Amino acid sequence: MQMALLPNYPNPFNPETWIPYELSEAADVKIEIFSVTGQLVRSLNLGHRQPGFYVKKENAAYWDGRNEVGEEVSSGIYFYAIRTADYVSTRKMTIIR
Repeated sequence: MQMALLPNYPNPFNPETWIPYELSEAADVKIEIFSVTGQLVRSLNLGHRQPGFYVKKENAAYWDGRNEVGEEVSSGIYFYAIRTADYVSTRKMTIIR
């Protein structure tokens, strides 16, 4: 098993999406969502996670399509990144309102 950030589902989405990932070792996990201009839209601190597959709706990261202050983001392309102490990966997603 490797560290991996997988495609969100559904994509495109409205109003919510799940972000699956895999961990090869225990880690503190953070998912960050950025606008196409690179502005941080939302940070999801998932806390300390054990090695495993976080790919099902029940355990994948969840984003409700809102920014840090609870406002719905507009339609468009966004980027999401997973961050641990030893791993960073980024992917693209689309929200359609």
